[in-house]
Amino acid sequence: MAPSDPSPDEAPWEKLLRSVFGSDAAEAIEELKARGMDVEALNAAAGIADNPALMDQVLSQVRSLLGAGNAPVNSDVAHDIARQVAAGEGDPSITRSDVRAVSEALSVADLWLDSATELPPAGGLRLAWSRSEWVERTLPAWNALAAPIAENLVAALTGVLREHLPDLDAMASDSDGIESRLAGILGAGDNAFDPTTIVTRLGSAVFGMQVGQAAGTLSRDVFGLTDIGVPLLEERVSVLLPTNVAAFAEGLDTPADEVRLFLALREAAHARLFTHVGWLRGHLLGLVDAYARGITIDTDALESAISQIDPTDPAAMQAALSSGVFGIAATEDQKATLARLETSLALVEGWVDEVTTTAALPHLPHTMALREMIRRRRAAGGPAEQTFASLVGLELRPRRSREAAALWSAIGSGLGTEGRDRVWDHPDLLPVALDLDDPAGFVRRRSETTEEQADVDRAIAELLADDDGTDRPVEG
Repeated sequence: MAPSDPSPDEAPWEKLLRSVFGSDAAEAIEELKARGMDVEALNAAAGIADNPALMDQVLSQVRSLLGAGNAPVNSDVAHDIARQVAAGEGDPSITRSDVRAVSEALSVADLWLDSATELPPAGGLRLAWSRSEWVERTLPAWNALAAPIAENLVAALTGVLREHLPDLDAMASDSDGIESRLAGILGAGDNAFDPTTIVTRLGSAVFGMQVGQAAGTLSRDVFGLTDIGVPLLEERVSVLLPTNVAAFAEGLDTPADEVRLFLALREAAHARLFTHVGWLRGHLLGLVDAYARGITIDTDALESAISQIDPTDPAAMQAALSSGVFGIAATEDQKATLARLETSLALVEGWVDEVTTTAALPHLPHTMALREMIRRRRAAGGPAEQTFASLVGLELRPRRSREAAALWSAIGSGLGTEGRDRVWDHPDLLPVALDLDDPAGFVRRRSETTEEQADVDRAIAELLADDDGTDRPVEG
């Protein structure tokens, strides 16, 4: 009998490999046996050989994983899972009546906001999105948010897994082994089965699962683009998700139209702030990035986690990530960065809360009840926010939004609407965490600074004035 001929007692997994490797099957089978592969697991998986369509699907998925490049987050995996999760509880198509209702609500919101803030409307499109559309448009931002910690964690995983996977160095140097043959069959490239490449792409896939799960869950929970306080798109666009708005309004004593208008006010207020405060988006995302890039992985905790799971099982690794077992430790610099981020998020939420309430009170009878519901919802956080907390080590929610709203109210009372909104002129003018505890003190200091600046402006004007009182042109 030729070495490659099947034996009557051949196991299913051996038949599968023989169908893949042909004349080289005997050597591949012996190599797998020598490496101590789990025969029962291989037998259980070998049934796919009898199903060509399923076999093609499996090979396609492996090709996708191994050919995904070395990006920190596998965007294809994230996309597929996010779309599945978004549609998991239903994702009705947007109707013409949805589009009309959302457009009208956002238009009315901008009219009402004109009396509550000096910041002009954001402009741009007013759109109604399905959950799937929200995922498609925002997923790149979520991938970017997760990328820094993904890079650090994959580097740590590579080191730890080398101690738990067998014969990695031999695998890397064996150019004629089964890994090279599989790489050729799968079209995955010469280095696809290099141990470091495997771990990198496995980690990328795991993070893709996490990001996709969180983004998909968020798509079932958010009302628009700005719920989490971090701008997800660069272009000027205001969005509501009619399905989620309707789900939130269901069971309330408040009419659905009133709920929609209140949420439209919040979306439009966020849009004005992110559009006309040019430095704000970069400021917030920069703080998130700085925090994530400073994270150091607790390798002891990581090794403990890996020793209790199958390191080649992405689902097991995803569960480990979700439970936060990796013990990400914050440094003193990170704690300071996190404090700045939390204060900035609170200031954004507090300003939107104050401006929305001011604009809504003359028009919406249930304004205060809706305001309180949103406050409690933001303070509690949701499952998707908790997933990102375990993933990147921080919570994207404002812990002190009530204090921030009280501060903005005090600034408005003391300095007027224009004086309040001018605090956003520069990041150095923003209140800090201590100011949230002393609104009156901030207003007093801000008023004194404004008066001093006015005195300087008057002195400069006098120096430039002609004897007849007319202003002299300034030569550039």
